[in-house]
Amino acid sequence: MSTMLKSLIPLLIALLATPAFAEFKLGFVNGQRVVNESPQAKKAKQKIEKEFERRDQELQQLSKRLQSMQESMDKNGMTISEGERKSKEREFGDLNRDFQRKQREFKEDLNLRQNEEMAAIFERANKVIKQIAEAEKYDLIVQEAVYFSSRIDITDKVIKALGDGAGAK
Repeated sequence: MSTMLKSLIPLLIALLATPAFAEFKLGFVNGQRVVNESPQAKKAKQKIEKEFERRDQELQQLSKRLQSMQESMDKNGMTISEGERKSKEREFGDLNRDFQRKQREFKEDLNLRQNEEMAAIFERANKVIKQIAEAEKYDLIVQEAVYFSSRIDITDKVIKALGDGAGAK
């Protein structure tokens, strides 16, 4: 250990023992729980499900159609003419590419909407966290931690405040 570091340790201990640090109030918020459990998150999930329901059903129908075509080609492949078999394979390939394109677009659009809704939830949650910090005189509230004591966890307060309408748009 360097001599500089050795000389800083007593200073740090002395600082931490001072009354100013004894009154330091720290809080922790589990952002993932806020996103999963807040009323806004539940509403956003329902909204997105409803918004993407029709496209999801179309993809499921297209998938069933592809599966049916594949089964038909497997079953009747030996009994149909070469030209008809090639035509069915081409039709299957075209439909499969269309399905994969639509599925990719669906996933991209879904991820984009989920990210938009999550950003709005985090924005509201941050307002609530700031209100709680100011009202209850917190010096620091963190949202990421390797370890935290349940004693400083204010996640339930944040979720409750979001449910009560605090930080609403």
